[in-house]
Amino acid sequence: MLIIFFFTVGCKDSPKKDKIVTAESSDVTSGNPVFEGWYADPEGAVFDGTYWVYPTFSDDYDKQLHFDAFSSKDLVNWQKHENILDTTKIKWLRQALWAPSIIEKNDKYFLFFGANDIQRPGRSSYDPNNDINHYGGIGVAVADSPGGPFEDYLGKPLISDFYNDAQPIDQFVFKDVDGTYYFFYGGWSHCNLGKLNDDFTGFIPWENGELFKEITPEGYVEGPFMFLRKGIYYFMWSEGNWGEGSYKVAYAMSDSPMGPFNRIGTVLESKEGDIATGAGHHSVINKPGTDEWIMVYHRRPIPNEDRDHRVTCMDKMEFNADGMIKPVKMTFKGVR
Repeated sequence: MLIIFFFTVGCKDSPKKDKIVTAESSDVTSGNPVFEGWYADPEGAVFDGTYWVYPTFSDDYDKQLHFDAFSSKDLVNWQKHENILDTTKIKWLRQALWAPSIIEKNDKYFLFFGANDIQRPGRSSYDPNNDINHYGGIGVAVADSPGGPFEDYLGKPLISDFYNDAQPIDQFVFKDVDGTYYFFYGGWSHCNLGKLNDDFTGFIPWENGELFKEITPEGYVEGPFMFLRKGIYYFMWSEGNWGEGSYKVAYAMSDSPMGPFNRIGTVLESKEGDIATGAGHHSVINKPGTDEWIMVYHRRPIPNEDRDHRVTCMDKMEFNADGMIKPVKMTFKGVR
């Protein structure tokens, strides 16, 4: 007989976290959400055998003024690292920051993020004397530890202009096997690709002299992500509207990190009768030394009438023999 025990911890007005133990297998799973609180846009990473998640603090726009991070040795027990970066550390940042992305290089940890939600193409160059909506974009902070504290790296946005009509948000840095650091980013249904220079202060132009080339696949809205498995580059992104149930994750496969990226289909989406809605803006973790993969994503619990009440979850991601990704099933159980 299979016996399931639920251990629940939580606090008022925040999502509860359930750890699930099955007596039959003695497996302990993370439970979903994996940690307490309203958090979205999670990027997962592994540094020195420790799992890390860097999410957006999911609240009203004018309250998204800091980042927390979470670390775990086992994907089950998570330590919260509070306020690893906030608006007081970024002089040009006056409004919200969100969608962090992190990478390690030369024993430094670089945290990229979107800020100020700039809306005006052609008027977005950094100028501290302009109205706050006239500048912003993608910034970068640096620390000696993955848990911070992080400090502003450039004193200005890394990208503050609109290229190919892509809003400068939702960045992801991918290190290829040849050591190239590719920089994917873009909102407003446009995705750009650049190559970071050696010290991450700017970009190496492409052969035509341009800093960014557009690689937008069919259906792309925002939230780009890439990983490499068995020689195949998987490019993933979010579709639909982030504020409601149409949000979902789609993907393409290529033999090059530069594409082309032809949409294959969706791998994560909410349907009628599911346990949550609006699943998207994800990342992927590979358990070190294995071919086990985990999708880290946000979703909205049911019932839920607040668009910003999003929680961070993990579920396993599996592949068919031909390399195509099987649909990811949302669970309360989470991952082992």
